[in-house]
Amino acid sequence: MRTLFKLALSIAIAVLAEQVVSAQDLAPRAYVLTPLYANAVTLTYGFYDGSLLFNGSVPVTNATGKYNVPVISLYHSFDMFGHFANVTASLPYAVGTFQGDLKTQAEQIYRSGLVDSTYRLAVNLKGGPPLEPAEFHKWKQKTIIGVSLKVIAPTGQYDPTKVINWGGNRWAFKPELGYSQRWGKVVLDAYGGVWFYTINSSYFTGHNQQGEQPIGAFEGHLSYDWKLRTWVSLDGNFWFGGITILNGVPNLETKQTGSRIGLTGSVRLDKHQSIKASYSEGAYARFGGNYRNLSVAWQWSWLGHPR
Repeated sequence: MRTLFKLALSIAIAVLAEQVVSAQDLAPRAYVLTPLYANAVTLTYGFYDGSLLFNGSVPVTNATGKYNVPVISLYHSFDMFGHFANVTASLPYAVGTFQGDLKTQAEQIYRSGLVDSTYRLAVNLKGGPPLEPAEFHKWKQKTIIGVSLKVIAPTGQYDPTKVINWGGNRWAFKPELGYSQRWGKVVLDAYGGVWFYTINSSYFTGHNQQGEQPIGAFEGHLSYDWKLRTWVSLDGNFWFGGITILNGVPNLETKQTGSRIGLTGSVRLDKHQSIKASYSEGAYARFGGNYRNLSVAWQWSWLGHPR
């Protein structure tokens, strides 16, 4: 029974780890410009608390989880063939406890370790030219259209002899189209993309192959500026798909359909520092994690110089 409980949790935790680093992002102003050669280091702490939904795929009830995720991220902007571009790399670490009832027996599992790292390249196609700092301060945003590619690399904690791991032991890729429109102090952001996954060829004892069908993801934000780098945003998203496949057999009960709503605020402390806080919770979830998330981030930014 304990092995069955671990197998059930392994699917849910894999979905949770995905949500921490990828699929159900709530990231306002992801395509808004910075000056050229801008750099930033961001330290984020996230707390997640909620239920795990199995949709009848396994006989586990009252499943919940609490986990903490510190993340370090690095950002850099540059000129790519005459277009504004930026790259971000993030490395999360997770510590969590999960519990639930398998029939009438209560079970609990603790896990800690690196979560898979993420990398994002974004390029603005319209409305956001690459600008030096002096030009940037004179520029006024109107309509921005951009594209991005996010990659999840299999660098997280993974042991094929264990059912439950924070790492996925696979690659994931998300091409995305982004739109941002400003009217005075109001900014509207909308993004749409699709996640694609490679096969985990060493799932549970190393003799199984686990795959996942693509996930479509949409995201929207409406924000308001009070002053420079001080703003608040109403956030929401929707995603669907992601049926898991074990040794070529899809499990239709693992199809994901869900959405989240939240609020994000950013405050500029001085020339280099800012603080951002966000809260979100599930508006609807069919499978995976229906959790509440509180995150606080501190950022140090500075301008570099072209080589």
